[in-house]
Amino acid sequence: MANIDVLDLNGKKVGSLDLAEEVFGAVNEDLLWEAVKHYRAAHRQGTHATKNKKLVSGAGKKLWKQKGTGRARVGSIRSPLWRHGGTVHGPQPRSYDYQFPKKKLLGALRSALAAKFADGKLMVVKSFEVKETKTKLFRESLDKLKVEVTTLLVEVSSAENRNLELSSRNIDGLELVRGNEVHPYHLMRYSQVVFAQPALEKLQDSLRKSSSRRDHEEKPKAEKKPAARRTRKAKAA
Repeated sequence: MANIDVLDLNGKKVGSLDLAEEVFGAVNEDLLWEAVKHYRAAHRQGTHATKNKKLVSGAGKKLWKQKGTGRARVGSIRSPLWRHGGTVHGPQPRSYDYQFPKKKLLGALRSALAAKFADGKLMVVKSFEVKETKTKLFRESLDKLKVEVTTLLVEVSSAENRNLELSSRNIDGLELVRGNEVHPYHLMRYSQVVFAQPALEKLQDSLRKSSSRRDHEEKPKAEKKPAARRTRKAKAA
């Protein structure tokens, strides 16, 4: 079983945390791609719209009579064949969201955590104890942790840690999410991920329970006795 160091906000090691093999095991890249694609599709606005023949401006009167003029017949100035006419089969407002199985989402989350741990981009701190709501002080703590690129902070509940939310929201390239709201897209988008120890323990327990891994130990099966053969008794003559 692998483990990871637990640090404080000064960058000093204060303990270690065991990582479950069911969560931080293999990486399924195909599943990660599907989860990220679903997340981005669900967040598309879908507000694009075009005007069809019914919506464009222009009178509905027939321009000239049907026959006898020698010209092509036309019924409306709003015809799609004409300039400033309506658009045929143009995009209309719609939602790009679609159903995504929960088991696949949890599997992608396990793969994202395993990928971050394998790349050495996963960090665990004892807790985000921010005494003052000052961005400068929190930026100094991140420098001690050697966090220099885009970073994702995962806390158990950001509502309970108001100082952390106020101190981190103005730092460029930094995002704070709750442990129950973290998505594979978040983990793959940012270069580094910093977990609070309670948040990672809670997430790891829930992902371990949802894992469909089968036990390799097979129970011994009881040996079946061969069935006795039925013999026909010779009929007495």
